[in-house]
Amino acid sequence: MRFAMTYPITSHPCDPGLASGAGVAAVAAATEAAGFHALGFTDHPAPSQRWLDAGGHDALDPFVAMGFAAARTTTLRLIPNIVVLPYRNPFLVAKAGATLDRLSDGRFTLAIGTGYLKREFAALGVDFDERKDLVDEGLAVIRAIWTGDDISFEGKHFSARGITAHPRPVTGPHPPIWIGGNTGAARARVVAHGDGWCPFAAPPVLAETAGTTSMNSDEALVRGIEDLRRRCDAAGRDWTALDISFTNVAGGNPGEPGFDADAYLAGLDELAAIGVTWVQVPMPGLGVEHLIEQLDRFRVTVIDAHK
Repeated sequence: MRFAMTYPITSHPCDPGLASGAGVAAVAAATEAAGFHALGFTDHPAPSQRWLDAGGHDALDPFVAMGFAAARTTTLRLIPNIVVLPYRNPFLVAKAGATLDRLSDGRFTLAIGTGYLKREFAALGVDFDERKDLVDEGLAVIRAIWTGDDISFEGKHFSARGITAHPRPVTGPHPPIWIGGNTGAARARVVAHGDGWCPFAAPPVLAETAGTTSMNSDEALVRGIEDLRRRCDAAGRDWTALDISFTNVAGGNPGEPGFDADAYLAGLDELAAIGVTWVQVPMPGLGVEHLIEQLDRFRVTVIDAHK
């Protein structure tokens, strides 16, 4: 099992230390020192005040922040959680990803999702109802531009002729691509375009808000994994080569009162048994110093004990 943390800017207004260069640098170094395998950032370039007031959170630009973290680490992978692909032109995503992969010596994984905040789509000038087509076309563009020269593409939303974008990523044939989302459509995209699936723990209310399928139990996750494997078999893909990322809910959240490390470790074993290869670890966003303390505590109670 490998451990990933999403940078815990979890409130509005966020802790100013976490939103500073010194904070990102210190947390990235501490995350690597604690034995984590990856760090990522969320993607909300234009959230609405209404969403923030209802429990939303501030965010740094994921590519800028991952580049900053990459410069202060040597082994930590950079895995956004997640890039909302329809927000961006895929040629620009491909260029940002290739640059990050090269400058980090091959430590970038592109994790993408469809998105769900209508007002954010509107602010960015993106048609919310076209988001699924935008994802499918965007993934095709990114894979093509990362692996070939003189690329031409003709789609509903993107048209290009004879494009060559160098320097390419150092990872061959291209950086891993993870697909977020809990639906069958997300798993179909994994089979068609991806190297990993990153669903998220979503009780019914959250799932309805995000416009996705509820996934708040091991049984629901198992059904999703079984469906992914059937789809891989039908397409002739080796499902054992795919990564699957999920959150371990056993034992509570690290850094919070009552966290049970033994129960958490047992939960890791259960997730591994059903095919999960990465665990997303939620950490408290109460400040840089407190976060670094909790990262080290997690190292002692979980990561070192899990080895």
